[in-house]
Amino acid sequence: MITEKRLLLKNLGSINPYSIDNYIETGGYSALQKALSKKPEKILQSIENSGLKGRGGAGFPTGIKTRSTSDTCNECLKYIVCNADEGEPGTFKDRSIMENNPHMLIEGICIAAFAVGAQKGYIYIRAEYYKSIELLQKAIKDAYSKNLLGQNIYGKNFNFDLEIALGAGSYLCGEELTLLESLEGKRGYPRIKPPFPAQKGLWRQPTLVNNVETLSNLPLILNIGAEEYRKLGTEDSPGTKLVCLSGDISNPGTYEIEMGGKISEIIELAGGVKDGKKLKAVLLGGAAGTFASEKQLDLALCFSELRKNNLTLGSGAIIILGENSSMSKTLSSIFEFFKHESCGKCVPCRVGTAQISEIWKEAAKGDTGKRRIALKIIEKISEDIAASALCPLGQSPILPVKSFINNCIDQLD
Repeated sequence: MITEKRLLLKNLGSINPYSIDNYIETGGYSALQKALSKKPEKILQSIENSGLKGRGGAGFPTGIKTRSTSDTCNECLKYIVCNADEGEPGTFKDRSIMENNPHMLIEGICIAAFAVGAQKGYIYIRAEYYKSIELLQKAIKDAYSKNLLGQNIYGKNFNFDLEIALGAGSYLCGEELTLLESLEGKRGYPRIKPPFPAQKGLWRQPTLVNNVETLSNLPLILNIGAEEYRKLGTEDSPGTKLVCLSGDISNPGTYEIEMGGKISEIIELAGGVKDGKKLKAVLLGGAAGTFASEKQLDLALCFSELRKNNLTLGSGAIIILGENSSMSKTLSSIFEFFKHESCGKCVPCRVGTAQISEIWKEAAKGDTGKRRIALKIIEKISEDIAASALCPLGQSPILPVKSFINNCIDQLD
């Protein structure tokens, strides 16, 4: 049985998130001070040696991303963008950080900025996160008052400004290039890659875009050292992971566990399936995630093992579907979600997501046999959308569809 390993959440409930002094008293901003006493190259090496992978969903090595932004040019203006546009259904981990320890995030952003040579940063946050916005606004104001943002931070030759930018709720703007379009004041449409943000990001300048949880790991890495951090979790996936348990679970909420824990153990940690009911399936990663059957619950929660089994960790959402859950209605919600959130730029995605939704509505009127046939048709349409889509949204419907067919088709009602 695993237990929580609270590192990012260690101060949850024990410090006042409105108080910068409280954060500093518990060792806050010491990692930034440590970073500024070294060369940026040393910070880059620490991030690389830690093995940290992005916590926003893709699991891309943070060290490579950071190094790439740093190496693009030395003299040009660079940006840091914190992606706090937490739009994946079933995901609320970043909110847990922002509403309980906003200064940890700001410290992480400053460390990343120093490492890559950025002079300006933005926290792009969904406008519905009222409390997070309030706390971050106060935290930024207080950080300026303590000379932890602005000019000559800690008396060093490091200048960095940070502000909040509000998103309008589009799911698509959680994708880094679409987010940058929105931040520039344009409609949230995806860009073609390459160039990547590290080369041409915000206003075509080198930009490091990272998730809230990813950036919040940087103070921890500098405080305990990359070597100690690497001992946490697994060789492939070092560190801890914030997971969001919801659905038919006894104790829903955000949990912090070491990477490599079994899915079944995480469910037990949250009290098991609600009311002692049987489990039908687990949806890992939200709407853009994958369905896992009860037989797959002994798999380790790490990037490589899940990928090997055609599953995804995604942003950390773990939605529990108990015996009373309707799988048809769950799929219907997913299909409607993608139809609603498609931006319409790519014709196959715009038309295909609408087709999928309509096909499933018709299939819902028939028996299970008809719904099975409909799923195979939807699988083919999803493959066609994924092959031609510019952004991850169009590449996502195939994930829940294919995984449901392969792992949970017997649970179809």
